[in-house]
Amino acid sequence: MKSRVINAFFEGQSIDSYTSFGAHIGFEQTSGVRFSVYAPAAKSVRVIGSFNDWNPDSHVMQKVDNRGVWSIFIVGAKAGDYYKYRVEQADGEVVDKMDPYAFYSELRPNTASIVVDLKYEWSDQEWMDKRTRCFHSPMNIYEMHLGAWKTNGEEVTYRSICEALIAYIKEMKFTHVEFMPLSEYPFDGSWGYQTSGYFSATSRYGSIQDLKYLINELHRNNIGVIFDFVPVHFVMDNYALRNFDGTHLYEYEKKYDAFSEWGTANFDLHKEEVRSFLMSAAGYWLSEFHGDGLRIDAVSNIIYWQGNKDRGINEGALTFIRRMNYLLHKHLGEVILIAEDSSDFENVTSNINNLGLGFDYKWDLGWMNDTLEYFKMDPVYRQHNHNKINFSMSYFFSENFILPFSHDEVVHGKATIVNKMWGSYEEKFAQARLLYTYMYTHPGKKLNFMGNEIGHMREFDEEQENDWFLLEYPMHDSFKRFMKDLNTLYTTQPALYQNDYDYRYFEWIDADNTNENLFSFIRKSDDETLVVILNMSPNTYKNHYFGVLEDGLYEEILNSEKDIYSGSNIINSKPVKALEKYVDYKPYYIKIDVAPFAGVILKHVNKHDKNKYFE
Repeated sequence: MKSRVINAFFEGQSIDSYTSFGAHIGFEQTSGVRFSVYAPAAKSVRVIGSFNDWNPDSHVMQKVDNRGVWSIFIVGAKAGDYYKYRVEQADGEVVDKMDPYAFYSELRPNTASIVVDLKYEWSDQEWMDKRTRCFHSPMNIYEMHLGAWKTNGEEVTYRSICEALIAYIKEMKFTHVEFMPLSEYPFDGSWGYQTSGYFSATSRYGSIQDLKYLINELHRNNIGVIFDFVPVHFVMDNYALRNFDGTHLYEYEKKYDAFSEWGTANFDLHKEEVRSFLMSAAGYWLSEFHGDGLRIDAVSNIIYWQGNKDRGINEGALTFIRRMNYLLHKHLGEVILIAEDSSDFENVTSNINNLGLGFDYKWDLGWMNDTLEYFKMDPVYRQHNHNKINFSMSYFFSENFILPFSHDEVVHGKATIVNKMWGSYEEKFAQARLLYTYMYTHPGKKLNFMGNEIGHMREFDEEQENDWFLLEYPMHDSFKRFMKDLNTLYTTQPALYQNDYDYRYFEWIDADNTNENLFSFIRKSDDETLVVILNMSPNTYKNHYFGVLEDGLYEEILNSEKDIYSGSNIINSKPVKALEKYVDYKPYYIKIDVAPFAGVILKHVNKHDKNKYFE
């Protein structure tokens, strides 16, 4: 075992403790496997498995470190062997446990760990060398449940999904996929958020090599990969981490801290060994699987005790999250760390040297909630709720925000995005197109859950595939085309991504037009200017004035009400010339037509830019 790794583990400074713990083939340059586990209160630990007919007397581990590390090298053990640890706990009770550092596990409901060879021949170095954290480039994330992304009822595997998924992501112009948790879990209905094996890629969809193949191919096609990571809580099942050696080794000891609202056990993030365990799990997914980023689940439950602001800040947990983010960035470079945080805690995306938490991005759940509440409303009431749209820009530049319409918004009776919209069937789709025009022109990176892009009508169910048959209906097919065109625009227009977090590149034209339910603003880059008009009303506005900053022509490059999107086709087909007169406190103005529930994007045309944007 590596003394550097073990010492760092006990100091709470390790992001690679998996290189010493777990089951490692040929660790001693001999045919066999080195097994190592942390169980300080155990009276004895034995390895039972397929290589010894599950005989507990065959392989008794030795305590090789007085701080609680047990280890044994078993000659003849090999890749593919099944095993467990038989732990004689502090009180004398004997239990069979999975390996906390298992790299592969039996398919549920079975619980054995499996010896595997981690080696893989990667061919994605070009991607790895050029990847960035996307602060000045587009980041358009497609969040997905891998098992439910299937067609014709066929079961998904890491390999079987590869070709179709890559083709679809490229067609729809997403830049990254975010996989809901792929670390092993026993209950399908938890979607992976109740984890048992933090180092074990779920065997539901194939082997470790198969998952690495999928990621390698995504990278070779310039698609980034983000993993969901759950460092707050873990499953209560007896075979897993809870009460591992007869003590509260991984969880809090006090009952009111030990259990979560999800029926799981909370990690004790004050313990250095637990910190190293979780930081190493994060490092494992980023290093071994070439992950480009992690989305950290339930960060508010890290910041505050049980996520309850009234109970105060959990300082030990904050120490953990700051340290993890610092070490991952220090040792792994351009990896993206995203906080799913519903709190109003400040400086989540600030550097830890500035008392921040060290994340790169934070989900803007305030924006998401306000926006969806607004679009649910009868337009009659929207003028009295104008702040649900314009409020976000009053705080936006305080953090590096991602705008998310995630899986959480299409489950538990909340309705899908399209079905949340007010009005008739046709009005729902018109407003969904308007909603997404607003989302993709608002500063911030983007995230959408699978199905959003085709106007899914049924809530997410992990047991059912996406309703791809909806694309046989013109409204859904045209909605998909709209989303593809909008994504194309987002990924090709620097004004929409280049300076998301610099206030100088966003400017309201009119944020306060409550009478007409119109919003208008300008997005800028160093070389271009876009004008965005959002009509949140069912009214048509003909020859409406909007102030602009520059003289010249403005060309409509996207209109959500175009007929190809099943809209009314009230559009501005010819470039519009700006006229000199102060309107909306701007020196020039343009006159355009705006359809009911239309999202309109115009580009200031200069002599160097005559490109067309779509085929």
